[in-house]
Amino acid sequence: MLAADTGRNPGTRISKRLRTTGSIPGVLYGLSEDSIPLSVKWPELRLALTTDAGVNAVIQLEVDGKRHMSIVKDIQRHPVRRDVIHVDFLRIDPNQKVTVDVPVIMIGDALEVTQANGMVDQNLFSLTVDAPPMSIPNELEVDISSLTVGDAIRVGDIGLPEGVTTEADPEETVAVGMITRSTLEAMAAEEAAAAEGEEGEEGQEGGAEASSEDQGDSEDSEE
Repeated sequence: MLAADTGRNPGTRISKRLRTTGSIPGVLYGLSEDSIPLSVKWPELRLALTTDAGVNAVIQLEVDGKRHMSIVKDIQRHPVRRDVIHVDFLRIDPNQKVTVDVPVIMIGDALEVTQANGMVDQNLFSLTVDAPPMSIPNELEVDISSLTVGDAIRVGDIGLPEGVTTEADPEETVAVGMITRSTLEAMAAEEAAAAEGEEGEEGQEGGAEASSEDQGDSEDSEE
């Protein structure tokens, strides 16, 4: 449970004063109810979010003696100091799905890609899903063990937990096995060196043949 204080007036000066006392201004909204301006103690909010669920943790927010099931919908930070300056809480219904962004984590080793001196390029780091409040996944794992160079893992390949859905394009790329630029440059340099070596050998063979012909002409002239 996270206790919230109400009755704050909107305004930059008041918000700054709250933050100097260790409180974060915020708002609670959703489920067709009125929005409630409030503030929460930053240490308590940080503790509530320091779980495996991270920012998708379901929080029982107590406001004026009434508890509201909620999640943090948005956290605003100072552009330079990165301090939290405002937080939005969204009321949720335990019987209705909620839309959240879930981290996408790669697991396993793409040995074939590594053996080819390549790399796995992750393109998608979070996936927007619809999930029951008490079944929001902490993260979505993507196994890259079977990935090969030129191959890709797509959204449709991600195994979603029961009851969890997504409206993302199933063909959207999550990760792809690719050859790095440095490896391509090294391969090109090796090919160029090999080509120069072949040209040099051909030149030597041509020179040897010409020398043999010159020697034959010289012997004919002596006769």
